[in-house]
Amino acid sequence: MTETLTGGCQCGRIRYAVAIDDDDAYLCHCRMCQRATGGVSIAFKGVRIADVEWTTQPPERFRSSPIAERGFCRECGTPLTFEFLKPGETMDLTVGSFDEPGRFVPRHHFGVESLHEAWIDTHALPRIRSEDNPSTSDRWMDALGKLPD
Repeated sequence: MTETLTGGCQCGRIRYAVAIDDDDAYLCHCRMCQRATGGVSIAFKGVRIADVEWTTQPPERFRSSPIAERGFCRECGTPLTFEFLKPGETMDLTVGSFDEPGRFVPRHHFGVESLHEAWIDTHALPRIRSEDNPSTSDRWMDALGKLPD
């Protein structure tokens, strides 16, 4: 069943709507994605290019390699897309940029030649909620009078 989902950058300057057929996503561990995000991997949702509508404006683009470019917001820096320069029918949207990212399920790993194994299975690590850390929660309360959503 096709459903339209929305998302965008952190500051709200760039918004999108996209039709999706499933909740399948994947983690990319390649060095290009690590460098582009500053993280050990990035979660992507593959979508049909024709199904993406930029409802405010399209993202700025950075040619990250001889074969691909990445869409991002120039104001807040949010990574939004991965697209090949020689376009096919699909592109990737960053899972974290969706308004409801929790619905997606990772189905495979890509770029495993650069995978950092210690970051894959973290289930035994202690878990700390933001509101349980006074250093963080006090700052939010001082700034907004509440914790962020």
